Amino acid sequence: MPEVPLDFPRQWVEFVDPADARQLIKADLTWLTSRWTCIFGRGCGGIDARRPDAGCCVHGAHFSDKKDRKRVAGWVERLTPAMWQNHATGRKKGWTEKEDGSDKTRVVRGACIFHNDEGFEGGFGCALHHLAAAEGVSFIETKPDVCWQLPLRRSYENRTYEDGVERTVIVIGEYERRDWGAGGHDFPWYCTANTEAHIATEPVYVTSRDELVALIGTPAYEELARLCRARDQLLQSKRFDLGLTPHPADPR
Repeated sequence: MPEVPLDFPRQWVEFVDPADARQLIKADLTWLTSRWTCIFGRGCGGIDARRPDAGCCVHGAHFSDKKDRKRVAGWVERLTPAMWQNHATGRKKGWTEKEDGSDKTRVVRGACIFHNDEGFEGGFGCALHHLAAAEGVSFIETKPDVCWQLPLRRSYENRTYEDGVERTVIVIGEYERRDWGAGGHDFPWYCTANTEAHIATEPVYVTSRDELVALIGTPAYEELARLCRARDQLLQSKRFDLGLTPHPADPR
């Protein structure tokens, strides 16, 4: 199926963060009410034609800060050879490496060191994701920040009003090709804009609840979910006369 273009009309919403009046939440309702879902291992074409089986894990993961790295390091200690295909390499050479002066997860055989190849008895895909399931915790706890956030994108803006009031704007949107930098346009396939990945029965704001709560907090998520539900209900009733349209990659 064709990939939809980058630029299309989107509906955004802004509201004051219920937990902090100094902040605004700005969210892309078109994306959050879409039927996107991760299809890793179920048709994902990956971002590198040489390792399509590794999905978006081919480059390794940069850590957001020292706290992120320290948290992941604690979980890495709990991985066993039965769960982690590259356990021996990680113990011998280390599971991180430097890139442009910052730490990231090491790349082994063209993929993140935590990627288990298909056929590995411990499970195909991210060893840290499997560890979360085994430990009964969310993968938000075990994986680097960038891994559990993707393809949600959180960014920040600073806004100053004419009366001198200043607010921080937390922007929640879709991580598009262009957000990977110039190289993102060279990916052979990209999930959020591809109709093959828009097959979920529930919208993103529901399936990614834990991630959104981690990004903006529970009070803000509850208000965001209320606004998403209202838009979703109008879409389901086909009230396109109001100017509302689904994400173009969604099923029609």
